[in-house]
Amino acid sequence: MNEVEILRKLVSFPVLGGESNLSIITWIQNYIESYGIKTSLVPNDEGNKASLHCRIGPAIDGGVVLSGHTDVVPVVGQEWSTDPFVLTDGEDGKLYARGSCDMKGFVACCLAVLPKMVAANLETPIYFAFSYDEEIGCLAGPDLVRAINAHYYEKPKYAIIGEPTMLQPMIGQKGICVLETHVNGSAGHSSRILQEVSAIHESARLVLWLEDKMKQLVDAGRIDTRFQPPHSSLHIGQIQGGIAPNIIADQASFFWDVRTIPMDQAVDIIAEFDTYCRFRETTLRKIYPEFKIITKQHHPPVPPLDTDEHDNIVAFTLSLVENDSWGTVSYAAEAGQFAEGGFQSIICGPGSIAQAHRANEFIEIDQMTKGIQMIEKLIHKLSVK
Repeated sequence: MNEVEILRKLVSFPVLGGESNLSIITWIQNYIESYGIKTSLVPNDEGNKASLHCRIGPAIDGGVVLSGHTDVVPVVGQEWSTDPFVLTDGEDGKLYARGSCDMKGFVACCLAVLPKMVAANLETPIYFAFSYDEEIGCLAGPDLVRAINAHYYEKPKYAIIGEPTMLQPMIGQKGICVLETHVNGSAGHSSRILQEVSAIHESARLVLWLEDKMKQLVDAGRIDTRFQPPHSSLHIGQIQGGIAPNIIADQASFFWDVRTIPMDQAVDIIAEFDTYCRFRETTLRKIYPEFKIITKQHHPPVPPLDTDEHDNIVAFTLSLVENDSWGTVSYAAEAGQFAEGGFQSIICGPGSIAQAHRANEFIEIDQMTKGIQMIEKLIHKLSVK
């Protein structure tokens, strides 16, 4: 199967973040093992999801991990011109489908080149590492990294995470954590606003605290000009509360995220927010003793990536692609988790992030071709000359 045929198969699995990915990971496993390569699965606790890793080549230190995720984002509410789970050649040099760009295109390139990897006389191994639930907080990344480190006697050196970058190596990414804050106040007639505790009013105060915190970071010089925006960001995306204009709201909640540059830590910002919430609880319980603020993380904080431009992986990856410069991305990926696991890590894959998560997502056929060429160069580089 070539890369387009494999991509057609991969996008036919409508596996969303949070759903079981066993259908697609089993197909990938069977495909890889048909070439005589032994694979290992890393299941979740419930057993309805699994990551996969495998080694092609000898058990020698210094190998390269090629990593991607198998889940995609929803299509509900988007106006697609084609069936999002059927790969469509637009006859305009583009292949349309959900996940074509983010990031099954890269996975398809890896699998399409597998026969050449098996046939090559590799003196340094190549590894595949395919995860689940990346789209809802990179949930599988830490377990997958730990499994790779524990499973192999040898130690891989590099990890290339194939998120869409137009095959430009990216040495930095922002971290992320998505949270939900719930405020429990007291209901009453709106004329009693000072005798009750409005959950909406207090939510507004907390939202302003988060916005002020972002400004404080900027004013304190917490700036990294490699990123846009060049600072850690705090954003409130949803807010709910209240049942009528003349009733003091006793319940309100809002969703927010913190996206951190490498010099900042999400846990520190969250801890400061929590301290402020405890102060507000102490203050307002004098009015309503059961007043409380509860914040829940939707996933553990995803660490940023901060690969030094002089690390060996940068020149190594640049030698595989046509781009001659590195960059950074403001979105989160599993690269920071691989870096925390001891791998020199970088993000580099076919397609443009501008096409991800939108209706009529596509990957250019030319990018698929260049993705194949990148991996073929990797094989040549790691083979006996």
